[in-house]
Amino acid sequence: MKIAVVTDSNSGITQAQAKEMGVAVLPMPFMIDGETYYEDITLTREQFYQRLKDNADIATSQPTPDSILKMWDKLLKEYDQIIHIPMSSGLSGSCSTAMMLAGEDEYEGKVFVVDNRRISVTQYQSVKDAQMLAAMGMDGTQIKKRLEETAADSVIFITVDTLKYLKKGGRITPAAAALGTLLKIKPVLIILGEKLDSFGDESASRDSWSRHRPLSEGPVFSCFCSPYIFLYHIYRSELPLFFLYHTYLL
Repeated sequence: MKIAVVTDSNSGITQAQAKEMGVAVLPMPFMIDGETYYEDITLTREQFYQRLKDNADIATSQPTPDSILKMWDKLLKEYDQIIHIPMSSGLSGSCSTAMMLAGEDEYEGKVFVVDNRRISVTQYQSVKDAQMLAAMGMDGTQIKKRLEETAADSVIFITVDTLKYLKKGGRITPAAAALGTLLKIKPVLIILGEKLDSFGDESASRDSWSRHRPLSEGPVFSCFCSPYIFLYHIYRSELPLFFLYHTYLL
């Protein structure tokens, strides 16, 4: 049985990487100053971060049903089943949209949408896990079940250099943003399961990692084989996209 793996660009997988890995990636749309762009198609990462620095008006959206169905239909001409791994249902409506579409008669038993609460590096690892399970001979039903059983086995910690976008997105008040900027307080955010929450704050960004280090001594993210830790810095283009270590190396 041939099984295709589909994800979206929130996984951090570029179109070039997708070809190398043998997976399909739906580009996430962005509205920038009223114009629609598609991640890694009509908008590079460098261009996106530059537009942020330029204070452009940026909003995000989800892939259209039409773009999802076109990808599925194309893949089903070559594959027997599809494992679709969107970003967490708690962070976007794209997961529920995909699940609704997969419920249509023509996709029943062919497309399996996984809601295992993943985003970014953990979503990337889920794609690798799905490929591994398919190579082991599991079918779509078994792979979906296995991935969703480990939904609670990952956590992401995030630190930011500015409070500007948290204020803009309504996650903190203007007063809190102004005070935090004045006192040089940098929040530590956590994605655990379906929500983005505050984990704590630090007086300087270099101290933020010290708060995370004790947590790195345990299994922060579990794969099916052994725990992994990913480090990802969006502004350090000279660094590899992912640093990957077994936890016992830290």
